[in-house]
Amino acid sequence: MLAGIEAGGTRMVCAVAEHPAHIRERIEIPTTTPEETFGHIRDFLKAQRSVRAIGVAAFGPVDIDKRSKTYGQVLNTPKPGWTGASWFKAFSGFTVPFKIESDVSGACLGEYAHGAGRHQKTLAYVTVGTGIGAGIVNDGRVRNGTGHYEMGHIPVRRDPDDTYGGHCPFHADCLEGLACGPAIQARWGEPLSHLGEGAVALEASYLSQLALTIILAHMPGRIIVGGGVMKTPGLIEALREQTQDRLAGYVRRGALSGDLSDYIVPPGLGEAAGVTGALLLAQQAAREAVER
Repeated sequence: MLAGIEAGGTRMVCAVAEHPAHIRERIEIPTTTPEETFGHIRDFLKAQRSVRAIGVAAFGPVDIDKRSKTYGQVLNTPKPGWTGASWFKAFSGFTVPFKIESDVSGACLGEYAHGAGRHQKTLAYVTVGTGIGAGIVNDGRVRNGTGHYEMGHIPVRRDPDDTYGGHCPFHADCLEGLACGPAIQARWGEPLSHLGEGAVALEASYLSQLALTIILAHMPGRIIVGGGVMKTPGLIEALREQTQDRLAGYVRRGALSGDLSDYIVPPGLGEAAGVTGALLLAQQAAREAVER
């Protein structure tokens, strides 16, 4: 039995399955303190029949380097109480293969294998919600460097009429600081879905700069955009239009040659993308253990 954990800042989704696409049992647990949250997840896993591998798609930043002494540890996160919490240590008592990636990388992996990213060699996944993140999967493997990507914190060109100072505690007016859900709420006092076309256009302007960066740096076959903010009516259409404007005709091939309606798309798995990706990570961990 594979065990997958999609670890969000608000809730944890835990699932077990013989195959990542066919979940046998799934529960949601509120994200509280590390001790309490880890305890609830352990109780769920102990109640299952033999777990052979554990995969975690976690909010970050988190140490994903298996060679590191702090592998599986949450790094300098704005989530109160979680800096220094260790996923690896929390589940070491199960003595099974373990693998951890960022939550958005996990969602990207799930969509690559079973969702809107099937048949793509390289896939990008962007989530826009409490934070902003992006993951890349190439040939079935999550792409990383010395750590997972932090594209939500890229600097962006500000709209000259936008006077909001920014939400990010580290960079103030980076992309996440200007365009995440809490930034929208702080700027206007309402969620984006309650605002008009001007607010949607401003949000699309900032997000299109991330889309352009992903296209030019990774050339994925498709970009999937998810998260609560992206459910705003008209936002994905505005994002496609502004991304096309920023490309300015420089790249014209495949899905990038049209109106981007088949290039920038919503998740095919909906809210199941993250936990499906976590189960795939568990599957990879099990296979890697056999290969060693």
